[in-house]
Amino acid sequence: MSGLAIGIDIGGTKVAGGVLDQDGAIVHRARRDTPHRSKAPEVVEDTIVGVVDDLLAQVGAPVVAVGIGAAGWVSADRATVLFAPHLSWRNEPLRERLAARIDAPVYVDNDANAAGWAEHRFGAGRGETHLMMITLGTGIGGALVLDGAVQRGRFGVAGEYGHMMVVPGGHRCECGNRGCWEQYASGNALVREARSLLLANSPLAHDLLQRLGGEPQDLTGPVITESAQAGDRTCVELIADVGRWLGTGLANLAAAIDPGTFVIGGGVSAAGDLLLEPARETFARELTGRGYRPMARIVQARLGNEAGLIGAADLARSAVLAG
Repeated sequence: MSGLAIGIDIGGTKVAGGVLDQDGAIVHRARRDTPHRSKAPEVVEDTIVGVVDDLLAQVGAPVVAVGIGAAGWVSADRATVLFAPHLSWRNEPLRERLAARIDAPVYVDNDANAAGWAEHRFGAGRGETHLMMITLGTGIGGALVLDGAVQRGRFGVAGEYGHMMVVPGGHRCECGNRGCWEQYASGNALVREARSLLLANSPLAHDLLQRLGGEPQDLTGPVITESAQAGDRTCVELIADVGRWLGTGLANLAAAIDPGTFVIGGGVSAAGDLLLEPARETFARELTGRGYRPMARIVQARLGNEAGLIGAADLARSAVLAG
């Protein structure tokens, strides 16, 4: 067999797939639009199988395994999607259904676990024995890789770091609680704070409003990042605020887990040091035992949007080789 593996990353708008070689390079790619969340599970499965078929046609040979990365809770045996917020999967036996249609071993994993594994194997965390991946997007997800193994928890749902409570009685979170970390250190938090300035017609948001052509409803996280990188002082300050909240959460996680490296990924991480320097400063100031213990590195992820499919493919291949 070729040693090649297929990774599938199921996003909110697209199902992206790639064929991964043993060095972590993507040698073939394919993608299709993600069906609307109201569609039946079978429709999503048809889309996944279609992407796999497209990739197999490009390879022209069998692959070792197929790995699926999905946003949501995946059972500890990597077979069932317990809950997927953007799809209609509820206790969906995804591995069983796909295995009946794909001529290769299939494994399912949480997309953040897949991204964390990819950064551990081929990216910014390569060689780190105690790695924690934090993904800053709409919310906050993450993964923990200890001594070469992804830690999924007893029931498979570890890594929901965004729902640590950092402000008792704080902003209401979609999970139903208040004060969750992702309400202060995510893309949604960044956009919420910027939009509040725009809607208040604050002079601090004048340049940002001009960039938006006078249309506050067009505000997105990438627009704020681009404005900050172009020198907009208000946007620099907004990203720094998110960075400081990021540092607070990382200090809490370090107290509990003591990783050697935090890898920060997701869309918000595109801000680079505008985000990470305030995070590092806050982390150093709030870390328990500061001054008497080694401090974890805080680094930006390297693999970008392809980390999920890279990790999904390599995790599936590793599972097959482990027997």
